[in-house]
Amino acid sequence: MPTWLIIVIVVVAVAVLGAVIWLVTQEMQRKRLQQRFGPEYERVVKESDNPRAAQRELAERERRHKELDIRPLSASARERYAREWAQVQEKFVDQPAEAVSEADRLLVALMGERGYPTEGYEQQVTDLSVRHAKTLEHYRAAHTTQQKRDGASTEDLRDAMVRYRTVFEDLLTDGADDEHHDHDRDHDRDRDRDDDREHDHHERRNGHDHDGADRRDTAKEEHQASAQPRTEWNGGR
Repeated sequence: MPTWLIIVIVVVAVAVLGAVIWLVTQEMQRKRLQQRFGPEYERVVKESDNPRAAQRELAERERRHKELDIRPLSASARERYAREWAQVQEKFVDQPAEAVSEADRLLVALMGERGYPTEGYEQQVTDLSVRHAKTLEHYRAAHTTQQKRDGASTEDLRDAMVRYRTVFEDLLTDGADDEHHDHDRDHDRDRDRDDDREHDHHERRNGHDHDGADRRDTAKEEHQASAQPRTEWNGGR
């Protein structure tokens, strides 16, 4: 087989292998993004009308999200926000439109305390989509109702409150389990450390008692030996 033909075959094989690797990588990326963003993936693909461009946009959202200082709420902060939400819900009975507006403001305040930027609604949605894609459509629908609250029916406002509550609870509890697990892990580590200290103390005490017992036994044997009558050999005389 001529050399040039071998070179052509090798080049074609490398090109085919590269194409296969690229396709597999793209498919893995697509599945990963689709799994992470859920309905948001389909929405972005539909709006962009270009799957590759949509994937690049979602990947950029992930990159931006990694640069944010997202943090869970403390237990006291969660209790405070839960109380404030209960007050907003109570207000809905007499002032539904105002309650929906306050629900929106409270949710934005919660985003800010979690570490999400709050400079604008579109940016809020973009940032939330990375970790809260499952409740994102609720936020969009509730925000749309809130924007036209003066012309919305009571039923629409009630639906908005329910949707706001869904997003609110998602943001409120997100990270709480991790914090709980960290607390349990620290507690277990402290408990193990205390057990080790107690074990060492017990071993030292046992060693001390053992040494003391050995000394007492030795002293007792010496005492018994000294108490026995001495018989000196006098050559038989």
